[in-house]
Amino acid sequence: MKHLSLAALTMAAVLGTPAAALDLSAMSAADKARFGEAVKAYLMENPEVLVEAINKLEERQQAAQADNDKVLVQTNADDIFHFAGDWVGGNPEGDVTMVEFIDYKCTYCKKAYEVVDEVLKKDGKIRFVVKEFPILSDQSVLAARFAVATRQVAGDAAYEKVHDALMAVRGDITLDSLQRLAEEQKIDAKAVLAQMNSEEVTSVLRANAQLAERMAIAGTPAFVVGGQLLRGYAPAEVMAQIVADERG
Repeated sequence: MKHLSLAALTMAAVLGTPAAALDLSAMSAADKARFGEAVKAYLMENPEVLVEAINKLEERQQAAQADNDKVLVQTNADDIFHFAGDWVGGNPEGDVTMVEFIDYKCTYCKKAYEVVDEVLKKDGKIRFVVKEFPILSDQSVLAARFAVATRQVAGDAAYEKVHDALMAVRGDITLDSLQRLAEEQKIDAKAVLAQMNSEEVTSVLRANAQLAERMAIAGTPAFVVGGQLLRGYAPAEVMAQIVADERG
């Protein structure tokens, strides 16, 4: 059906007639064959027409996706921005909220960590929410459980330190390495490790996973900035512009 629509538009350009005036269903087999050859010849001589059509289609698909994402954000706003299981950093009284779905074993999350830190410090008026969303490996789950357990046992300040430290880890994440991390941060390692497999921790990760499913988020990092959903990494200037757009 898409090929017929493109063919109709192409022939309209060739013949100088409105696309709606071409009734392909009324053509005989011979006419359709000649029509196909004419379309092929036109596209071979004018390939830029096909490129323009593909670009226009992509623009429409992107616009439709953006509109759909805005609806998803509006529908799930409370769970995105105000879930009690999430840590809130940046400026808690900021005028724009940035939410990030993260996995501690995700290379691009570690890259985005530096971008987010830069944007938060330069702006000063962004409320930042972290959603633990471990999807890449068992080590991802282990790290996320440790981070959530730290917050539940030792509070927000301890979580922030652990979050920063886990984002800096480049090697394997094990129970032994997590215990050493807790000890380095002067956190009760025994209490945190005991909390890691609790239902309280599981419920936080479950809620974030269910939200991600509803939002059609299948990878990390993913961001919600105000009313916009960004699937993937973006440089600092892009993130800053999205924030400015939300304010505007």
